[in-house]
Amino acid sequence: MTSGAAEERRLFYEPGASWWWVALGPGAAAAMILIEVWSGAAVSFVVPAIFLVLVSAFVALQVKAARIHVSVELTENALRQGTETILVREILRVYPEPEHHEASGKELERWQSARALGELVGVPRHRVGIGLKLTGGRMAQAWARNHRRLRDVLTPLVQERVEPAGSDVADDDRHGDGPAR
Repeated sequence: MTSGAAEERRLFYEPGASWWWVALGPGAAAAMILIEVWSGAAVSFVVPAIFLVLVSAFVALQVKAARIHVSVELTENALRQGTETILVREILRVYPEPEHHEASGKELERWQSARALGELVGVPRHRVGIGLKLTGGRMAQAWARNHRRLRDVLTPLVQERVEPAGSDVADDDRHGDGPAR
């Protein structure tokens, strides 16, 4: 027997950042040693050691923060965006991709101005928002770097739960997919 909740199968996952970036610290130290060797100066390991520690520590802090605040995980029951988790049963609809990007200066879909999930102010850099209609008449933006893959996995998950065969749920949305006014 297992105790507590069973480990759910991940349908989609983005870690937010890779630990490989921490290799910049040793890379910076190696670059400093090479500069000393090529310049003909005496090789001192003090400055490269300082670069190794400072760069590695700073980058590790950034990677850890990204893995907490910019990671995405979707299971059959929940969507986690950073530190915020919403249940899939709270999602009533996944809106189609917008006609215009936010930076285009053209008229946007209403959901594109909705709050982004997670504790961040908006959709994180290098991620693309996905419009969601939530229970209680709420709207929000899920987001991911590989937004098309998240949309492809999330849409059927929501549709199979919300739209039983022969229902008109998709036709009953008069408040979400039109342009912002």
